[in-house]
Amino acid sequence: MSWQAEVLFEGDAEGEVMRFDAPISFWGGVNPVTSKITLAGHPQRGQAIKDKVLVIPQLIGSSSSSAVILELFYKGMAPKALILGGRDAILPVGVVVARQMGWPTIPVMVLPDPPFRSGDILKLAPDGHIEKV
Repeated sequence: MSWQAEVLFEGDAEGEVMRFDAPISFWGGVNPVTSKITLAGHPQRGQAIKDKVLVIPQLIGSSSSSAVILELFYKGMAPKALILGGRDAILPVGVVVARQMGWPTIPVMVLPDPPFRSGDILKLAPDGHIEKV
């Protein structure tokens, strides 16, 4: 099976999905040192996002979320990719800044109502093609 996503930040990646089952803000919701979800009451609390293809159907906005993802890049704790359920102007800024600093970055794509579940293995292409492996 395959899907075509809108590309916000191109790149390729392959890895295991971690789907957020509830909205989240990276600011206060993700520990930038350990990459663990810290948001109280969140279904994925305690799980690490490092090296995961994050499927985030809904974000809770915070202008500081871009700083948290940038810190994750700096610490080597970043996910492999972001698949967002809708456009977001904040979280991808951290990816752009990481690229400007010369750090390795990740693809960021938008796919409304993403059908992926935790544990799925996905392959993402720079043109937005997503394939379940």
